[in-house]
Amino acid sequence: MQTFEVDITDLTHDGRGVARIDGKTVFVAGALPGERARIHLTKRSRHFDEGKVDELLSRSPDRVEPRCPHFGTCSGCSLQHLAPAAQIAAKQHVLAENFERIGKVAPQRWLEPLTDEPWGYRRKGRLSVKWVAKKDKALVGFREDNPRFVADLSVCHTLLPEVGERLGALGALVGSLEAKREIAQIEIAAGDDTVALTFRNLQPLSEADRAALVAFGQAHDLAILLQPGGPDSVHPLWPAEVPLSFRIPAYDLDITFRPLDFIQVNAGMNQRMIAQALALLDLKPSDHVLDLFCGLGNFTLPIARTAAHVAGVEGEAALVARSRENAQRNGIGNVEFFAADLAADQRATPWAQARYDKLLLDPPRSGAAAVLDYLPRKGTDRIVYVSCHPGSLARDAGTLVERHGFTLVAAGVMDMFPHTAHVESIALFER
Repeated sequence: MQTFEVDITDLTHDGRGVARIDGKTVFVAGALPGERARIHLTKRSRHFDEGKVDELLSRSPDRVEPRCPHFGTCSGCSLQHLAPAAQIAAKQHVLAENFERIGKVAPQRWLEPLTDEPWGYRRKGRLSVKWVAKKDKALVGFREDNPRFVADLSVCHTLLPEVGERLGALGALVGSLEAKREIAQIEIAAGDDTVALTFRNLQPLSEADRAALVAFGQAHDLAILLQPGGPDSVHPLWPAEVPLSFRIPAYDLDITFRPLDFIQVNAGMNQRMIAQALALLDLKPSDHVLDLFCGLGNFTLPIARTAAHVAGVEGEAALVARSRENAQRNGIGNVEFFAADLAADQRATPWAQARYDKLLLDPPRSGAAAVLDYLPRKGTDRIVYVSCHPGSLARDAGTLVERHGFTLVAAGVMDMFPHTAHVESIALFER
């Protein structure tokens, strides 16, 4: 096997080192900027090659020992070998580069990065499950770098400890079931008081299997649900009722949700993100605010505590129904929720034609391009944009600046997913 000595000059958006061999770019898993390494190539393509480290010849001062024994095999994290402060700096670099390259814009000022507890933070996730006859065991975990394989995990330090420390026990549980070949995945959903596991069972379970799942839930204080079909088929196995909710104390809110609903993965960061977004909105008691891609009302309901009126718009009708229930439960009457496909043209709808002082955007990875064809309307002079993808934020920032006359006043990153290359960010635009 041929090896090469290379200097690592940069870090990719997915956490790999960047080197060059005879002028050709090579992406090197496990390498950090400033390091020199002996590597071998794992894949060749026309425009770039891929490689792995055989030996580090010099080490970055930002390199740390990964906490997880499965780092490098499991694809759940790609940055555990990089110190947390350097991780967040790398994410800000990615955001800045996207603004410059895609949006042709730059913020007037950078916000201080938002960080929180870097371990045991993940309260939502989907674990893959696979019975491997050759190993005579069930694997429960995230995918390997090669997505055809489920990583053989005993522990995960980014998941809530209630689940992350029990992956081996979950594997043993699935392996003991008659339906061990029929469990496809396990969905994790944790509220402030309850941690729930939803087992995706492709075939009906025997009474013995149901009893084993109940016993596991009782032993570990985990709620157990089954999903034999689509999302509407989810139902509790034990206990009979599974109340899931999270509190937003700063706004005296308690938000209920269901196991498959979207909620922000990192509870501590969510509190900080809401506070940051509302501070940037600079809300006044007279404000009328539009919250697009509002989900369960994670931002809408806190905004309603200060503003005169808020309209929340979401594409998933079930989430809209639950956001209305949450408004009622929390005694909030100055809010309206609408179900609408925000990837389609909604400019003729009454909510889109109404007047708003301020706009909050929290779109999916694809961004808000379709919405920006007809919003913001005249009179909307302040926009806060919460993003889970720096490329789509940069593209939409360019649109807001060039076509709508806004200035990118401030932007910053939020470490919603420590130890991963995922970049969550927030930006403020003013007309």
